[in-house]
Amino acid sequence: MIDWPLVQRLASFVAGQPDTKPLAADLGALSRESAEAVIAYTGLAPHAELPVAEAVERSEWIRANIASMSALLDPALRSVGRTVAKPARPFVQLGAGVVMTAEVGVMLGFLAQRVLGQYEIVLLDTTPDDRPPRLLYVAPNLANSVRTFRADEREFLHWVALHEITHAVQFAGVPWLQRHMAGMVRELLDSAQLKIDTRRALRLPRTDDFKKLVEVVRSGDIVTLVASPNEKRTIDTMQATMAVIEGYAEHVMDAVGEPLLPGLPRLRASLDSRRRSQSAPARLMMKLLGMEMKMRQYQQGKVFCDAVVRAGGIEALNRVWRSPASMPTLAEIEDPLAWLRRTDVPPALTA
Repeated sequence: MIDWPLVQRLASFVAGQPDTKPLAADLGALSRESAEAVIAYTGLAPHAELPVAEAVERSEWIRANIASMSALLDPALRSVGRTVAKPARPFVQLGAGVVMTAEVGVMLGFLAQRVLGQYEIVLLDTTPDDRPPRLLYVAPNLANSVRTFRADEREFLHWVALHEITHAVQFAGVPWLQRHMAGMVRELLDSAQLKIDTRRALRLPRTDDFKKLVEVVRSGDIVTLVASPNEKRTIDTMQATMAVIEGYAEHVMDAVGEPLLPGLPRLRASLDSRRRSQSAPARLMMKLLGMEMKMRQYQQGKVFCDAVVRAGGIEALNRVWRSPASMPTLAEIEDPLAWLRRTDVPPALTA
């Protein structure tokens, strides 16, 4: 349904090719330094080798995310047309394909202008062995941010590296985490019903108005996920898990960075002024399926993690990695003390 080669061309056109100076700092060295610091602070021991840092252009970031998105979305979208009456099905599928191709292309291009770094992991496969995760840094965006924030380049890149490396350590140090996320995604795509909005599918976008198209993508979903009560509970669990994953990385990058980076308070203030983009492709996929994650949950994830560490240290927060059952619910994300009371049991009992 989605023309992915066209998505690549459209997204690359929207993203553009900024003329920026090459980064002077060594992202590989900064990532290795960050890994040592993150492992020492969190106590998480990676069970697999962490990916090597890659400084990429916007077009390569788009290509990497198309590979992940197509593997996730294509199987689900093949069955979408079954919700449309047979006489109109070919026309609706064609219209939906055109609209979704344009929407995904424009949004990926828009995001490619903003994403600083990304720990890229496939959330559909039950194992990452076939497609090892990648650690991507979008070089022109980092260079633009250094200039915009008037930041010290090495300090800024080190801070960003702390965030991305924390994600790498999370997934490499918690063997069940990737399988848990992949299982929830698979459950939703296999069992939930996807339905086309025929009015939007047949209303083709104007090719000369990208700004308007971006607003259309933000305001509505051409494909809706019709979820049962059980599936809605899975969506809630997925949202809570993603909030913890993001909040943990936000907490660690500040906690580890505070003694290392003199300009951290100013960096945090500057970066908070723009929308966090680490999981933007994941949010785009969820939006296309009618179940967009709310940014407030990512922000609340950091509030949750900060509160737990204040109450019991990083050891208390690391209870989230005991098992899927130890992850907080959405209600507990809002009430960290309730989660602390529930999980205050010996680790052996939850192994």
